[in-house]
Amino acid sequence: MNLTILIPLLLIYIGVMSALAYYGYKKTVTQEDYLIGGRDTNPIIMALSYGATFISTSAMVGFGGVASVYGMGLLWLAFLNIVLGIFVAFAIFGKRIRRMSKKMNATTFSTFLGKYYDSNFITTFSGVMIFIFMPAYTSIVLIGGGRFIQETLSLNYNIALLLIALIVAVYVITGGIKAVMYTDAFGAIIMLVGMAIFLAITYYAVGGVVDGHNALRALSTMVPEGMVGDGHNGWMSMPDVGSTIWWTLVSSLILGVGIGVLAQPQLVMRSMTVNSDKSLYRSVIVGGIFIFFMAGSAYMIGPLSNVYFMETTGQLAIEAAGGNTDIVIPKLINSLMPDWFVYLFTLSLISATISTVSSLIHVQAAAFSEDILGTLGFKGPLWNKINPAKLGVIIGVILAVLLAYLLPGGVIAQATAFWFGICAAGFLPSLVGAMFWKKATKRGAEASIIVGFLTSVLGFLFLKSSQSTAFGLSQALFGKDYLLPYPWTHIDPLVYSLSLSTLVFITVSLKTKSQEEILEKDWQQENVAEQ
Repeated sequence: MNLTILIPLLLIYIGVMSALAYYGYKKTVTQEDYLIGGRDTNPIIMALSYGATFISTSAMVGFGGVASVYGMGLLWLAFLNIVLGIFVAFAIFGKRIRRMSKKMNATTFSTFLGKYYDSNFITTFSGVMIFIFMPAYTSIVLIGGGRFIQETLSLNYNIALLLIALIVAVYVITGGIKAVMYTDAFGAIIMLVGMAIFLAITYYAVGGVVDGHNALRALSTMVPEGMVGDGHNGWMSMPDVGSTIWWTLVSSLILGVGIGVLAQPQLVMRSMTVNSDKSLYRSVIVGGIFIFFMAGSAYMIGPLSNVYFMETTGQLAIEAAGGNTDIVIPKLINSLMPDWFVYLFTLSLISATISTVSSLIHVQAAAFSEDILGTLGFKGPLWNKINPAKLGVIIGVILAVLLAYLLPGGVIAQATAFWFGICAAGFLPSLVGAMFWKKATKRGAEASIIVGFLTSVLGFLFLKSSQSTAFGLSQALFGKDYLLPYPWTHIDPLVYSLSLSTLVFITVSLKTKSQEEILEKDWQQENVAEQ
């Protein structure tokens, strides 16, 4: 690395980010400003911030590396990212969440659900789940950024983690969601340029689109014997239906993340930050283009890296990376790309890391201060002096850094699927019910959230072999790594936990006292023309 070039670039980058964070700080006056940006954010800023938060280093590094193993089938996840994560999230869910949150004066994801169902339990329980489990996702985003900086800048991994965490803590504490969104938008532009160039050069290196895909198809004879036995049919084909690889690819990666995005607290809250439905509709175009280039590029570059490494080193990508999927993309960049691009992509990865971590830490802080302490009644001069939101930021950062040290290598994609999956199972039925089903009840929502989270966590602890073996609780209690045989060992808990939580939500709602009269009044208000 040419430090005489890199250091000035980093200083300029940090200067711009600091200026935007300071601008957000100056614009943050009220608690509503801190939590949801005063509900008047520019739709382009919101869309870029949403995309930058959604597409973190987990997609660019983690999922890119996983795609080098599973192949182009992961593009189905990009399809769901755009259709569900952008179109449905903005045009269908977003407009209802925006209107309803404004009428209920809800400023966090948990208070949105709690106020709608008139349940302090939902608010507090959801806040606790977010505060406990979100650090696992936050930590793997930190890992992705730290690993890339370690590979490209030859910087100590521990120092890289601490630097990123410190930067995030400073501007989330001072500027709230406005600082987060302004810096996200700037980072998103750098990320978009970086990934578009990366995709183009990768295809050029493997001979173009047609020759590159033909070369990748020809590599199907090089699939390791063990992976062939597990259902792998090459990087241009889907694995055998029902095989171990198919269950992992489809249930954990495609469905887990593709569906889970609809119930992500940090993404749902973005819909609360704009002032009209038109703003959400405008965001669809910007967000769709951004996700196409970011997620789609990563899921194409990963498989194509096998062609490049086979031609240059005689190894598959995962072999060249020493068996760690998190190293594939950083190693490809160092081997393939010119120095000037390494500098650009370094800024892209730093932007991706900071944008996502800052949003996650902001949501954790909001959950701690508003959903947990606020709902439980922790008020008074002492708490006002301490400022629980800022305390929540500090706790969230510390937890994320600790987990980043503890988690094993190659964990980015799996940990992402874990967080997205438990959110879908726990939150999605009650969230959809609040927006679209007039017979949804408080008891139905409470039961669904408990069952969804409990079933998901138990599935990861005792059934899905990759996680249950790592946690070790099943071995400690029952003397074996998992309790049920295949295919339960490879089916993502999302599949059965979301089904069960949905069934519980519908059944309990129908059997408990209906809130139909109240909800009809809300729906009448919902349909009032915009002022």
